[in-house]
Amino acid sequence: MNFEEIDIKKHRDTVVAFRKDSFYVSFGDTTGFGDEKEYLHWLDEKISTFPKGFILVEEDGKYIGQLELTVREYEGNNIGYVNLYYLIPEMRGKGRGKELHSYALQFFADSKVSEYHLRVSPSNAAAIKFYRKMGMEEVGPEVDGKVIRMKGYL
Repeated sequence: MNFEEIDIKKHRDTVVAFRKDSFYVSFGDTTGFGDEKEYLHWLDEKISTFPKGFILVEEDGKYIGQLELTVREYEGNNIGYVNLYYLIPEMRGKGRGKELHSYALQFFADSKVSEYHLRVSPSNAAAIKFYRKMGMEEVGPEVDGKVIRMKGYL
């Protein structure tokens, strides 16, 4: 697996498709994705701050996944934040998620944070199971129960 920094001009169609699919997997449709232009603008801003946090994962000449990692403030502390862990359907359940997670942990260690969070749909049982297996724990529901915040430590 190779980790390649996202270049919006080069990877636009891939990152939009992966992000939309993540909404479909998490919520059953893509309505929560919102406006493509807004997503690309947000992505451009975040890449300028965290270039090593916005990654496409390539294997055998094909993009198979995407990571979106940042550092933000939460309850007065800087934490790592996983905006997106994504693997294409045929790569799920084959150990690739562990490699994405290892990349994320290294990014957070390099960013000098000791805690990281993410949000997951309560209906995405496979993702919740994976995050627990990676040592994360549930913090609680957010956004009127639409998501669960989870956290882990380095």
